[in-house]
Amino acid sequence: MRIFLDTANIEHIRHAAKLGIISGVTTNPSLVAREKSVDFKAAVLEICALPLEHVSVEALSLDAQGMIEEARHISSWAPNITVKIPVSEAGLEAISVISREKIKTNFTLCFSANQALLGAIVGATYVSPFVGRLDDISHQGMQVVEDAVEIFKKYDLHTQVIAASIRHPLHVIAAAKVGAHIATVPYNVLMQMIRHPLTDIGIARFADDWREVMKK
Repeated sequence: MRIFLDTANIEHIRHAAKLGIISGVTTNPSLVAREKSVDFKAAVLEICALPLEHVSVEALSLDAQGMIEEARHISSWAPNITVKIPVSEAGLEAISVISREKIKTNFTLCFSANQALLGAIVGATYVSPFVGRLDDISHQGMQVVEDAVEIFKKYDLHTQVIAASIRHPLHVIAAAKVGAHIATVPYNVLMQMIRHPLTDIGIARFADDWREVMKK
């Protein structure tokens, strides 16, 4: 399973890329707005210049033709851009067109296996079930990920499943266990995945013991 970073913070992306952990980034309008970037395209290109195979950038049009035109425009910015298209009738129509043009797409805001299946049928490169948001309303978010993975495997559909709206490290483990191709995680969750209090204690103890050895 691969790990993507769910952020538009360039410093966080640079750090995670330097560690060799992530192979992609997912953004959305809310994440970009949080960084208060003046030039959206420049911010995206700065991310795309990093050694990443995948950078998801959201199309904001609500009608199919607008999505199609926007996807063509955004995808021309860099070869590693994937265009995020939200689940809707217009989104399905748009993906059915641009997938034939070899434009990579991420069918986003997915909350059911039915939606994921439809995205795969029209040729989406990825579908993104939002696990945490489903959990928030007392639904089993990870079940959608598991169902989508099972259906795609059964029918040899090549669309990959991105477990999105990840809230904590246990979500990542659950996504891996059900076969998600990718988990896209916030920076703080990624850092939590690296750290463990017993590891910190062990490192400190080894360092203390080594200092004692060197005194002899």
